[in-house]
Amino acid sequence: MKTRVSVLVPAYNEETNVGRAYAAIVDAFRELPGYDYEIIFTDNHSTDRTFELLQEIARDDPRVRVIRFSRNIGYQRSLLVAYKAATGDCSVQIDCDLQDPPHLIPDMLALWRQGHQVVYGIRRSLKDDAVTAFMRRAFYWCINALSEDDLPLNAGEFRLVDRRILEELRQVDDTSPYLRGLISAMGFSQIGFEYDRQARIAGESKFPVKAMLSLAVDGILNHSLTPLRIASMASLIMGTATFLLLMGYVIGKLVLGQDWPAGFATTTILILLSITLNAVFLGIIGEYLGRIFMQSKRRPTPIIEATLNGEARLNRDLVATKLGSP
Repeated sequence: MKTRVSVLVPAYNEETNVGRAYAAIVDAFRELPGYDYEIIFTDNHSTDRTFELLQEIARDDPRVRVIRFSRNIGYQRSLLVAYKAATGDCSVQIDCDLQDPPHLIPDMLALWRQGHQVVYGIRRSLKDDAVTAFMRRAFYWCINALSEDDLPLNAGEFRLVDRRILEELRQVDDTSPYLRGLISAMGFSQIGFEYDRQARIAGESKFPVKAMLSLAVDGILNHSLTPLRIASMASLIMGTATFLLLMGYVIGKLVLGQDWPAGFATTTILILLSITLNAVFLGIIGEYLGRIFMQSKRRPTPIIEATLNGEARLNRDLVATKLGSP
């Protein structure tokens, strides 16, 4: 029996790329006669001809499954749905613009065969402009420094995960998932390989600076309580400064005989103390709120407008996910 691979391809307004992506993935599997595969396109409610072209592809090839959402639910949430819908022994995530080359899939499968549950690509070089490339590198460094999880540097969305990981992802119900960090935090045997990311040939990037910053915020808040701890540390610093200032006022008044204006010291000290107390208690509340936040993030399941080549199977999988079944 052939090993089954699910190839996950998110798409949004990629009418110039979906055909090329499909052809490149099919070509990659021609070199893998011992493997069967399915290609799952998630159409994030494209407004161009992307879904129309995917309909044509799915009509001619039953191995192609298409999931179209009723609205744009965001890149990460659409990917989570794709992971939950995957039926393969492993899955490979790849962008529709082919900046991550499909011809590396055989190499990823070879590493998976060695016993690694996660195989991820490490971007040795980027074809972005200097500012974008710097922002990407800075983001990877920042989230790795702040996160309590071991997140690989310069690793993008080009990855292979084992069926064991897919089963765990089916139980995830996150309102703002950050899959790169979520999968890394699961542990198991994970290995990276370096590759040169290609330049986009057609279409426009769907990740402007605003989207990249939003992803960065999700990544940091989903995997780190450091921002809340910074608030707690700030309250301690303010408390220490207030105490020192209080001692300075006392020494100035009683020892040095300073003639402060009536009520000046008392008013200043009371204001500083109240600010400090507020900061202390907000920091403590923030610590508890952060833990509740990490455990209870929920949002209604994304609404699927249409599916092609796998409607019954997808509905069964989503129902099982809602019931908490593995």
